[in-house]
Amino acid sequence: MEQLSTEQIDSFINDGFIKVEHAFPEAVAEECRSVLWKATGCNPLDPESWTQPVVRIPELGLEPFRKAANTPRLHAAFDQLAGSGNWLPRQTLGSFPIRFPSKQSAGDTGWHVDASFPGDDTGDYLRWRVNVHSKGRALLMLFLFSDVSEQDAPTRIRVGSHLDVAKVLAPEGENGLSFMELAQKLDGLPKREETLATGKAGTVYLCHPIIVHAAQDHLGANPKFMAQPPLLPKKSFDLSRSESELCPVEKAILRGLM
Repeated sequence: MEQLSTEQIDSFINDGFIKVEHAFPEAVAEECRSVLWKATGCNPLDPESWTQPVVRIPELGLEPFRKAANTPRLHAAFDQLAGSGNWLPRQTLGSFPIRFPSKQSAGDTGWHVDASFPGDDTGDYLRWRVNVHSKGRALLMLFLFSDVSEQDAPTRIRVGSHLDVAKVLAPEGENGLSFMELAQKLDGLPKREETLATGKAGTVYLCHPIIVHAAQDHLGANPKFMAQPPLLPKKSFDLSRSESELCPVEKAILRGLM
């Protein structure tokens, strides 16, 4: 079973993400893409049918998506990053934001950190919260089901921004901040290099759960098929343990607090 290298793990801690190529077979990506095309109601051979900048498909508990999420390579990486056995296998991959080439803005391209546990109003995602322990989320994952070039609206990632977010969240305690409260503080963080989540179908970006990222409007030619589910932890992260017991997710948070 292929393991992440020491260099990859160090990159995850310092930069907040790693790119795992061939994380699942391209044939599985093609199966998933076929299902998603049907779900969009659009014709892959007729761009005139691509009338919306983004079509969001709800969760699909189908075998191709389970296969994509549960390869030995990904399971090994989950163990290395989030702690051995401290994660729940994905049976679905959350919702699917399918982005189409369009001159119309999708209106959802702001920088943000994904929230991970409910606040007072569990039905309103903007009221969901995130804290310094990343309660409820072990990783943010970007699954690419189509080839994604720089022209195909790749997700934007602020390299190392998880370290800055840890500093913002630490004073807020267990309750943390809501999605919108944290989003409003991001402009005040240190300037960070931006990278783009490009890659071949079958690529997965494994990201620190409090990394700052954003979608972008699609100005290219090829529709982009992806999912961005969380990896859910079995137990909460514990930053009070000894260094030897910490997983890379926890080590990164503590590095941000130094």
